[in-house]
Amino acid sequence: MATLANIVWLGTKELRSFGRDYVLLGLVVYSFSLAILAQAQSSSQELHNAAIAIVDEDRSTLSRQITQAFLPPHFKPPVAIAERDIVPALNAGTHTFVLDIPPRFQADLLGLKPARLQLDIDATAMVQAGLGAAYAQQIVADEVARFVGRAGGAAPAPVALVARIAFNPNAETAWFTSVMGILNSVTMLAIILAGAAVVRERERGTLEHLLVMPVTPFEIAMAKVWSNGLVILVAVGLSLVLVVRGLLHVPIIGSIPLFLVGTAAYLFFATAIGLFLGTLARSMPQLGLIYLLVYLPLAMLSGSNTPLESMPPWLATLLQASPTVHFVAFAQAILYRGAGLDAVWTRIVVVSAIGAVFVVAAILRFRKTVALS
Repeated sequence: MATLANIVWLGTKELRSFGRDYVLLGLVVYSFSLAILAQAQSSSQELHNAAIAIVDEDRSTLSRQITQAFLPPHFKPPVAIAERDIVPALNAGTHTFVLDIPPRFQADLLGLKPARLQLDIDATAMVQAGLGAAYAQQIVADEVARFVGRAGGAAPAPVALVARIAFNPNAETAWFTSVMGILNSVTMLAIILAGAAVVRERERGTLEHLLVMPVTPFEIAMAKVWSNGLVILVAVGLSLVLVVRGLLHVPIIGSIPLFLVGTAAYLFFATAIGLFLGTLARSMPQLGLIYLLVYLPLAMLSGSNTPLESMPPWLATLLQASPTVHFVAFAQAILYRGAGLDAVWTRIVVVSAIGAVFVVAAILRFRKTVALS
């Protein structure tokens, strides 16, 4: 009981110290609010208000139907230009797409002659160029099929492929990037806060004060783990409710309490990493440099940016030893697909087991560092 009481009281000391560190406090608030909003709203991967121009040299019923089929919100209303203005328009960046409909396009199509359209694309706008080309091709194909079908020149297709998108029907990027931003912030801040807590004690000389008190290195380390983990856990819950669900209107299908339970298990790993790095660094700048070497691989290879299926098989297998991969997997299952405990408990157990190993390693390293002090 005495050990537990010491851990609790030392943890409250960490919380008070964190509350007076306005830089770290501001970093936590920014990372789980404005940073999430910026990431969700500024990195859209959907086609939206793409500028398109039409060179209509056919001036037929079909060409007018194709022109009228490019509608908001994917495209801006098409602008009619002459053929000689195609290259200047693309060079000036006023239009991302220019669709050139040649003379006798409708007549050749009805006469069963080869008929071609030309779509010029400004590929410097890479995301819109890739998505817009597919949208434009589909729009033109649908209009041509509808026109030819009315003219009696084509039979209906024997098979109709109907695509149904689950969990994110409109494929909105913000629904994905907002939650993934929270997961990346959890890893980032858990490492920074725990590591900064150790370095701050060393720089201010309060670590020596703790050593003369009737507390053990284990109690000091565990106090830093639970207090910093609690700060992140509260920030995650508020961010999900107020920012993701409230401001961004992203539906959270699954159980937020279940997700927070899994996050708490993951925080033992992340704070242990921060504690370990804090014992290696002698100053805050040095901690920042070491932190980059650890955080970037964890975040980039976690599956929050690129699915594991897109990685080389040997790397995907190796990453199963990383708790960050399992954290992202059960977070997506709970928050996106509404999975229950029966579907994610194995990943939570794996995260807890790997996290326990890192906690033990961090405490042993912390004990050795304290002994040398």
